[in-house]
Amino acid sequence: MARTKPAASSGAHPLSTIGSGLLIDGNVTGNGDLHLDGAVRGDVKVGHLIVGESGNIEGKVEAETIEVRGRIVGSIQGRQVKLQATAYVEGDITHDQLAIDVGAFFQGRCLQNRRAEAPAMTPHVASVGEAAPVAAPTPASTPIGAPNGAPSLDAYDMSALSDLK
Repeated sequence: MARTKPAASSGAHPLSTIGSGLLIDGNVTGNGDLHLDGAVRGDVKVGHLIVGESGNIEGKVEAETIEVRGRIVGSIQGRQVKLQATAYVEGDITHDQLAIDVGAFFQGRCLQNRRAEAPAMTPHVASVGEAAPVAAPTPASTPIGAPNGAPSLDAYDMSALSDLK
């Protein structure tokens, strides 16, 4: 693996490169950053990963940030995942943030990680001066065939409009 200057890296570790003429038959693991132009038959778990246009991974991929320009056949797990226009991915992607450029091929499921701190839904109590809540639709405002009594787009609740005077 050739090493380049740490300034080219997105993290604190130097960037390692696997060139286009190399094939690794086995797993690649570490905390550093990796630019892959070669091929890996096995799992890849690193800090930050860039799969170049000639890069090819057949196995599970896990990194903090993942940028794919080449080919991955296997599941991907990362906080930030970006599929560039030249990417070819077959497998599920588990992510916090996902970006897919026009032209990228993706076959699989997108599974977004749930945030640990979801906002709590608290009931709202109207204070003096606030508008009254909108009343439920009446049968007259529900079009024939509307599911579950849903109001039509052209139905108005006149009691809610009376506050606008």
